[in-house]
Amino acid sequence: MTITFGRTDTSTLGRWWWTVDRWTIAALFLLVGVGALLTMAASPAVAERIGVQSFHFVRRQFMFLVPSLAIMLAVSLLTPRKVRRLAVIGLVGAVALLVLVPLLGAEVKGAKRWLTIVGVSIQPSEFVKPMFAVVSAWMFASARLEPGFPGRLVAFALFALVALLLLIQPDVGQTAILTAIWGTQFFLAGLPLVFVLGLGLAAPMGAVAAYYIFPHVSSRVDKFLDPTGNGGYQVTTALNALKNGGLFGKGPGEGRVKLVLPDAHTDFILAVGGEEFGVLLCLFVVALFAFVVLRGFSRILKEDNLFVVLATAGLLVQFGLQAIVNMASTLRLMPAKGMTLPFISYGGSSMVALALGMGMVLALTRTRYGREGLDA
Repeated sequence: MTITFGRTDTSTLGRWWWTVDRWTIAALFLLVGVGALLTMAASPAVAERIGVQSFHFVRRQFMFLVPSLAIMLAVSLLTPRKVRRLAVIGLVGAVALLVLVPLLGAEVKGAKRWLTIVGVSIQPSEFVKPMFAVVSAWMFASARLEPGFPGRLVAFALFALVALLLLIQPDVGQTAILTAIWGTQFFLAGLPLVFVLGLGLAAPMGAVAAYYIFPHVSSRVDKFLDPTGNGGYQVTTALNALKNGGLFGKGPGEGRVKLVLPDAHTDFILAVGGEEFGVLLCLFVVALFAFVVLRGFSRILKEDNLFVVLATAGLLVQFGLQAIVNMASTLRLMPAKGMTLPFISYGGSSMVALALGMGMVLALTRTRYGREGLDA
């Protein structure tokens, strides 16, 4: 059964079909498919090692998969104005949950990042990123288009509040992603030269401060600089798995790294894919991420609405940078960071939040005509 809509179809789905970027949807569905394949390959061994049923993680991931895709497609139907409203409501809720995390969250590996609500574990930091990207873009755009409106001040206050709540957990990696989103939007909105110099100095100073303030950051950096110690076990094992897989891989189910790597289904899932399906699969995944990001930026090059440009850029920076951090950590190009590979790593909060974010990208980059163009 194929979906067919005539170009003269004026229904909601008909207009959506001819205005949404179907190539990006196809690439995202391919990423989801690769993620489902690698989750089935990596997670049973992890589940058995920790004493739960073999398909525990597989079932949980698929439980979130279908709703996430439905959310992404539903959000892609929205107009830019409705995307803004959704982001404002979502940001308020996410910030409220971030406030509760230090008070009610369970501590895991020295950090409190999760809340359990009605039996479901939620990581609020995953949801705050796409919501913040859209609201921050709205503030920067309003400041530029409405003289006298303190949009930059509001955007900075929101950034400072969310960054502080993330550092309390502590979660330096998510704070860095948030900073990249905010800095990109500030730059595109036309920040003064003095701010460029200030941010250029603040970034390395912030990295140095994080090293001395947060023990887990200094530990990861030290392990990165001296991988000969036992602290570099996961990265070294992941690299060996990629080497063993070669170009074409050892075959489905033939990989061994998932039997010994603690985070084989999350942070280092690409190593499982590389060992069983080869470097070709890894390059295919990289190409999909690059396609989604570059395709999104190419769509906004033709956009004359500043809010749409800033919001889409922020969402794409989040998506692309998160993928880069995960893959670079696996390849030992940077210190290890517990960050999921979008749509591929195991994680319900990450899956739903990414679906929301990419649904917003699809909604904002739709071709708009007539009255639809005015509702931006």
